[in-house]
Amino acid sequence: MDKPHVLYHDEYLVAIDKPVDLPVHRNSHMPHDAPYLTKWAGQYFDCSVYNVHRLDAKTSGIVVLAFSPEIAGKLTQQFERRMVKKTYIALVRAAPAKEGVFEKPVMNKKKGKLVPATTSFRTLKTIQTGISYKDFTNIPLSVVELKPQTGRWHQLRQHLALERNDIIGDNQHGDRTLNHIVEERTGCKRLYLHATSLEVKHPETGKDLLFNSALPEAFNQVMTICEGR
Repeated sequence: MDKPHVLYHDEYLVAIDKPVDLPVHRNSHMPHDAPYLTKWAGQYFDCSVYNVHRLDAKTSGIVVLAFSPEIAGKLTQQFERRMVKKTYIALVRAAPAKEGVFEKPVMNKKKGKLVPATTSFRTLKTIQTGISYKDFTNIPLSVVELKPQTGRWHQLRQHLALERNDIIGDNQHGDRTLNHIVEERTGCKRLYLHATSLEVKHPETGKDLLFNSALPEAFNQVMTICEGR
């Protein structure tokens, strides 16, 4: 596993580029010695750190942490009030429209019911792969930019699965057969979803903070191999 990379920090907060498969915080299913981001950050900065928003372990990219409960509360309010601008990049099955908005409800895991959710999207690139199975021939893969307007559980993964533009590597909501074919062909295994930019207001100064994270090389590697170049 790659190490986390510090993008920015001051006395109030830190923005970290989180590698894939690293949980942000501890949960009851983890071994007592398992790594997680808040533990790593606490050791790296030798102080307490506080989580302010969610990012799945399987999703890589930008996470903001706070150095005090007060700052964590202020940042959390920005996320709850939808003041934070978030952009993700996903590698998906087939091709959505050039751009548009997903407004279908998604499942809330805790409540066990559907809740409203909105995601805007833009297709950046589409390739033909030559991958065929069942009744599908020459399945395209697309790189899609996603901007969630709400913050639901697995919102992006659910929205794309509902449209049959499953995110590659998503074995919970997506196309497991295609995931297996891509993994065998490329030797790469991960969820192809990356939090590539995040913009918040500094909780003390009010200044706009924009953090960016480069797309992991695995995305380009899979596209290149699957396109046969």
